Amino acid sequence: MVATLVLEINPESPDLEKIRFAARVIREGGLVAFPTETVYGLGANALDEAAVQRIFQVKNRPMDNPLIVHIADRDDVHLLAETVPAQAERLIETFWPGPLTLLLPKSELVPAVTTAGLATVAVRMPSHPIAQSLIREADVPVAAPSANLAGRPSPTSARHVWEDLSGKIEILIDGGEVGYGVESTVLDVTSDPPVLLRPGPITVTELRRVLGRVEVHPIARAEMPVEAAIAKAPGMKYRHYAPRAELVLVEGPPQAVVAKIRELAAGYDGEGKRVGIMAVAETAAEYGLALVKVVGERRNPRTIAKGLFRTLREFDAENVNVILAEGVEPTGIGLAIMNRLRKAAANIVRAG
Repeated sequence: MVATLVLEINPESPDLEKIRFAARVIREGGLVAFPTETVYGLGANALDEAAVQRIFQVKNRPMDNPLIVHIADRDDVHLLAETVPAQAERLIETFWPGPLTLLLPKSELVPAVTTAGLATVAVRMPSHPIAQSLIREADVPVAAPSANLAGRPSPTSARHVWEDLSGKIEILIDGGEVGYGVESTVLDVTSDPPVLLRPGPITVTELRRVLGRVEVHPIARAEMPVEAAIAKAPGMKYRHYAPRAELVLVEGPPQAVVAKIRELAAGYDGEGKRVGIMAVAETAAEYGLALVKVVGERRNPRTIAKGLFRTLREFDAENVNVILAEGVEPTGIGLAIMNRLRKAAANIVRAG
């Protein structure tokens, strides 16, 4: 057991003394959970093999699932990557700092444990002021997967991190709720054309606006239970984002989805199971007296992304047996939402 220290830091005016204390812990081989603009990350010195191994141990994360390395200065990408293609430079200029991770040929500086033995390294420059300040003060690149137990919904608040990792890490920085609520977009720029490996806040349309052609890996769509033999990026292998309850995802036209969820809810209720329904604001009232939680608005899918993991954890706190979730259109940020729901689901039902 480790005595986990919680440091409350205001992201609008980060306390530099607290930041420097946490940065020293990272430099000395410790683990620090901290907020980014996407989800909370679990940070360690990316160049310290023993510290990185602790990330895998604490999260119970498979060792063949590579980590994303976070930097606070754009030029640091040239230390971590053997080469930075022209297409990557254009993306860096457009989207960094921000929720875009680039897969690049790794340099000899990066230990094999950080990249799961691959010849590539995933790099991003977060825009969250606490994350930026922490990495800058640590003065080392920071490997940071989501700060949760492997397979669980990613944490979007410090409370979520505490639920999963208290007593296992040295420091938890509480910087309030995150902005986007889903992990960064991951793009492989070692291939031509570049390939989207994990959808996130930076959409395919936005990437194509900069690069022209961008392909989407089948695993990014998560339309069927396909798993990569080799995971080039996080989220390509293993079940992810799952609540403790059985998650049933219902896809199709909105009204057909509502009808199917009502039918399924009645069936589960008849079996004596406690049912929760994760609905959008536009249809939530159509489920009567069932335990319904509004995840966001269909007309504004980014609100769904922000509320997704929080809502799954809230259902677990309600001790439901089954969560029936409405699907959304897999376009724009909706592709990231559906990627997460499909990977978390125990069952996918088509309606209509």
